[in-house]
Order: sequence, then structure tokens, then C-alpha cells
Amino acid sequence: MKFGPENNLKQNVYFQLFFWTALFLFGMARNYGENDDSISSQILIYNFCHWIFQVAGANFIYSVLIRNFFDRKKYIGFSIYLVLSLYLISVINRIFIVHFAEPFFISVPKDSFFSIFTDISYLWIHYTFPIISGAFIFISVMFVIRYKEEKENTAKLLKEKAEFELKSLKSQLNPHFLFNTLNNIYSLSLSNSEKTSESISRLSDILDYILYKGPKNEVSISEELSVIEHYIALESLRYSEGRLKISRVAVLNSAAAIPPLLYLTLVENAFKHGAGKTTGQTEIKIDVSTDGSYSVFSIENTYENNENATPEGIGLNNVEKQLRLHYANDFILKVSEENNIFKVEIKTPVAL
Repeated sequence: MKFGPENNLKQNVYFQLFFWTALFLFGMARNYGENDDSISSQILIYNFCHWIFQVAGANFIYSVLIRNFFDRKKYIGFSIYLVLSLYLISVINRIFIVHFAEPFFISVPKDSFFSIFTDISYLWIHYTFPIISGAFIFISVMFVIRYKEEKENTAKLLKEKAEFELKSLKSQLNPHFLFNTLNNIYSLSLSNSEKTSESISRLSDILDYILYKGPKNEVSISEELSVIEHYIALESLRYSEGRLKISRVAVLNSAAAIPPLLYLTLVENAFKHGAGKTTGQTEIKIDVSTDGSYSVFSIENTYENNENATPEGIGLNNVEKQLRLHYANDFILKVSEENNIFKVEIKTPVAL
């Protein structure tokens, strides 16, 4: 059961009723065993009077002193006010019993107020210690519940932060992707190319994927590969025959899921830094495989003039951030370049 300043007051009341009733019954059971298996009305009244001030004292210590001093690291003030509070609560408890409760069931001389205020040892043994014992148990339980609440709240905040960052990443990715694609269509329209209408149709398929699959937490690899085919077809319209040499191998031995747009970002990156920055033929190789445990996506592209020497663009940065947010450390991202071939490989669990 959760409770606290931010929780429902009713839950707090129910918890306190349960806790203090259980503590009162425990004290009565202990007295029952210590008094030849019997409890007199006097013992019941004394226990009830002490119990009232245990409840009041414990709540005051926790709600006022701990919240306003201990939690704010004002330890000296907390210690001083704790001692004073215990003393005053004990004195008030004794005055209540001697001058208000005892006259109803026992006829004995009343202790003077001077005696009540100055008999420290008697106050400590019969009043302060019971208050401390009850308060200690209550506050210990409260701290355990507070720790559990704070841990849950921290986990919730981290989850919300991760979701917010993912949304931010996707909001960065989509305009980046659209900007490049629209530039392609613009260049085709300038030359009145017949490929313009086809490119718009391909873009429509990709936008449909981005709009309806992009916001999801995961998509199947087969869905991602399908939109990659649309993207490759769209990019191929830009280049003359023979400029691109693209090979694709997919061996999907098991169903697998990935964050949407993860592989597409890498394909876009390969075109941007491969064919987009070279004048000769560009080779792009895509290999995808899955087994019962992991999925592996590998893409490599040729390049000229060392264009890929600094792979710190929006695309690769987003890919790494998405991987960390979705998989924590349970993934492998390899980026390498050798002999004018830039290669990226991702290995992820088959399920998010």
C-alpha cells in the first residue's frame, strides 16, 4: 500500500489504523502473558493512554521533525527538537494520566506538576521509552515504504525520460530523412524527369510507414526490410544505370523485432555518404540474419575521398542513442572502414 503527501489520504488513514491497532494489540498480548494470563481494566486504560501519545508522538516526529529537519540535513536542529519534543510529549502524557485518567478509576494522591516536570528518570522509563519504541517501529516502516516509493518513482521517471528521448530522436530523424528525399524529388523535377511521379509514389509508401509505424515501440524486421526496399527503389531513381550496385541477403530464421527506422537510418546513411558523395559506381551490401536469440544487420558501402572518415552524423548518432535506450548494454554496434569500404554492423536481441 502506498501513501504519503502525494498519495490518497484515505490510504494513509487505513495504513495508520492498521499499524497502530496491531501495535496496541501486541502490547496487550505482552501484558497478558506478564500478568498471569489476565488483564485488568487499569492496565487496559494505562496502555490506551500511552498508546494515544505513541501515535501522536510518532506522527509528530516523522511528519514535522524528520520532514523539516532530518530530510533537509539539519541534524543539530533535529536532535535538539527531538529531545525537547520527547520530553514535552512525555510530560503531557503523564499529566493526562495523573490528572485526567486516574481520577476515574483509582483514588491515589496526584503527583505535583513540579514532580512531573523534574522526575526525569521516571519520565524516561514509563513514558519516554514507550513513545520512542512505538515511534521507532513506525518510522522504520515509513522509511521502508518511502524507499520503495522513491525507487518506483525513479524507475518511472527514467522510463518517461527514455520515452521522451526516443520521441526526440524520431523527431530529429524524420525531418532529416524527409529533407534528403525531398531534395532528390526536387532535383528530378528540375529536369522534368518522368521518374518524378514514381518517386512521389515511393515517398508516399515511406511516409505511410513513418506515420503509422514510426511512433510504435517496435516493428518486425520484415516490415523494416519492406520499407527499405521502397527507399532503395526511390534512391535508385536519382542515378543513371550502372551507378549503383546493390546486393541484399536476408535470412530470417525466427521472428524478430527492432525499433522502427533503425535499419532504414543506416541504409540512408550508406546512400548519403556512398553514392551521394562519389562520381563512380557505388556498391552497397546489406545482410540481415536472425536466429532464436539475436538479429544481425550489416551494411557496407564504398566511398571516395575518405568521406566516411568521421561517422558522426545525425544518422549514426541517432542509431547509437536508440540502441542504448531500447537495449541498455545488450547490443553490439561495430563501425569500421578499410580500403574505401565503410561498414556498420548491429547485433541486437530478437525481442525488445
